[in-house]
Amino acid sequence: MSVTASLDATTVTAEPGVATDVPLQILNSGSTVEEYRFEVVGACAAWSTVEPATLSLYPGASGTVALRLSPPRDPSVPAGETPFGVRVLPTSEPGEAVVLEGRVTVAPFTEVTSELVPRGSTGARRGRHQLAVDNRGNAPVTVQLSARTGSERARVDFAAKELVIPPGHADFGKLRVRPAKRIWRGTPVTHQFQAFVAPQSAQLTDSQQSQEGSRQQDELSSSFEPLVLDGSYEQQAILPRWLPRALILAAVVILAAVGLWYGLLRPAVKSTAREAVTPEVVASAAQQTPSPGAGAANGGNGAANGGSTAGADGGAAGEGQQSSSGAGSGSGAGSGSDAGSAAGTGTPTSARVEVRDAVGGGTSRGSAYQVPAGSTFELTDIVVQNPQGDAGTLVVSSQDAPVLRLALENFRDSDYHFVTPILVPAGGEITMTVDCRRVGRPVQAPTPSGCAESLLLGGTLRTDAAQ
Repeated sequence: MSVTASLDATTVTAEPGVATDVPLQILNSGSTVEEYRFEVVGACAAWSTVEPATLSLYPGASGTVALRLSPPRDPSVPAGETPFGVRVLPTSEPGEAVVLEGRVTVAPFTEVTSELVPRGSTGARRGRHQLAVDNRGNAPVTVQLSARTGSERARVDFAAKELVIPPGHADFGKLRVRPAKRIWRGTPVTHQFQAFVAPQSAQLTDSQQSQEGSRQQDELSSSFEPLVLDGSYEQQAILPRWLPRALILAAVVILAAVGLWYGLLRPAVKSTAREAVTPEVVASAAQQTPSPGAGAANGGNGAANGGSTAGADGGAAGEGQQSSSGAGSGSGAGSGSDAGSAAGTGTPTSARVEVRDAVGGGTSRGSAYQVPAGSTFELTDIVVQNPQGDAGTLVVSSQDAPVLRLALENFRDSDYHFVTPILVPAGGEITMTVDCRRVGRPVQAPTPSGCAESLLLGGTLRTDAAQ
């Protein structure tokens, strides 16, 4: 081995934001001039360097380089102990590298910022605020929340008076300002208050505390200057200022409406009613009022007339049906029988096909239904399914003429219904063609080998004689 290396200190403490140098001794134990390169390994490699980066030594000579540890002053590097390593590589013999190991303890620091949101609030019963506390240190911190008002006319309460915030995180403390007395009406009152955010300590974990020792923990438990935030709460009156005026105006409108009714409208209505009741009107009303016996007789006649009318209508309907179809019996029942036989010539029909296609293999086509000879198929319903979420193109065709052209990535299940049926003649074929560009992947299932789409169609199959 052509190199001998050692660290002056294998355990070191580094302050965030401050560079700490650790001497590294290098001895060329080989027989030729050698150049050595240095690499820092471990979690601290991002904020550690070796200066100078290379060192050349004659045989038997020794030199010193400095391992510089510069942890940043932000939450990205947590407080506590971190192992590190320095690899010493001879340029001519990289296989004889030497790795020196050590531990660096990053000291904790506390930096807390706070903001009152909003600075001012309004309300009739209470004011609502939030204290946003941001821990910009590298260790958990406990903050105490407190407040005081400028007078005894209001009090400030916190939902939680203590917050424990991890490094690099923020938390919110809810604050409410309650007035001592309510204001029913009058001028709003402004209550000034101050909120205090007092960081207590940067709390380390149990392992970090044992590594730091009692001396540093005593330093961490010291209190810091509290942050003071000014706020205000404007207490509004429960009854708004415009309410008395609105009540007076509403009373005036009601009184005016009542006076208008009793002074003008009501006398005019009574006079018009009296003038309308004349002896001729009374006599005419008495003549038009039927007696109980006459009412019963009229009811019987009406029933009889209704029966004869229904019979006449039924006969007329039967005759009309017989003249048009040639199979009617001349009665209402005969007409209904012919209608039922005509409707029976259409048969509800459905069919389904599934087409599978691979990516890059061209299109795949499948036949869903072929109309038998002597019949016509009325296509009214189409349902297409893409259960895997594939991407590509789907074409539904009738006699090689496209009916639907869809992009698979736009749907999973889609249905279409036609008020005017699509007529497919005898021998016609309904097909589905799939061009797969990307195979989808179902949830919590392995990726399929190819695209798989389904077509379900429905309609009525009618014989050509019925058409």
